[in-house]
Amino acid sequence: MSALRQVPRSVPTALIVEGLRQPRRIANSLLSFVITHPEATFIVDPSVCLDVDSRAVAELPAVLRVAVRPPADTVATITALRERSGSGVDFALPTHTHWDHVCGLLDLPELPVHLHRREHDWVMQGSVAPVGGVREALRGRGIVPYELDGPPVLTFTTSHDLFGDGSVVLVDLAGHTPGSIGVLAHTATGWVLLAGDAAWHTDQVDLIRQKAGYPGALADEDRHEAFRTLHRLHAVKDRVAIIPTHDHIAAQRLPA
Repeated sequence: MSALRQVPRSVPTALIVEGLRQPRRIANSLLSFVITHPEATFIVDPSVCLDVDSRAVAELPAVLRVAVRPPADTVATITALRERSGSGVDFALPTHTHWDHVCGLLDLPELPVHLHRREHDWVMQGSVAPVGGVREALRGRGIVPYELDGPPVLTFTTSHDLFGDGSVVLVDLAGHTPGSIGVLAHTATGWVLLAGDAAWHTDQVDLIRQKAGYPGALADEDRHEAFRTLHRLHAVKDRVAIIPTHDHIAAQRLPA
């Protein structure tokens, strides 16, 4: 498992972690991860497309665009993949379907996507999309749906064994979106959980703090369920390394 190259930005802690004022600023970035398994190499959260402002951010409400617009030097997923040595990727696996976890697919039109069926139905059904910047990235491509129909794992109520060997297990992290999942992978240094946006920063997990009301209340689909999921993460934090997709420092613990 490795994190693709990305440029961090310094953001006010008070906009990320509810009620936390120190340190005053923390590093935040739009991360993507590559996992290599004997059966396949895949990307988790293809986060940024080329020309992201016009192709994805423009579809967001103005009140949200102000908070989430990426800096100009943000590295597109396709660019970071081309820099990576080794083979290409066989499929994408988003932790959830918000623009900054799927819009990198716009530059990878032939890449299949493994997607939690509940999440797919939430974002693709109906005449009006529940969130912006997502449908175009998923429309017309190969979708491999899966269910979380496996047993509880650690503190998580349902699961899906991706390859059937226990090395990569998808777990339920609902709340931020209805079908949010985490990717629990066995690595050379132990278990790692890619937690998507169940938390934006590990301080939330350690301190059991929700996302800040703005923009968190606009981002979480079910604030109460998201808080329950955060408690599950806190309960397991000493057994697995938890990496939120936007926590730049936490991701640096992974191999380059």
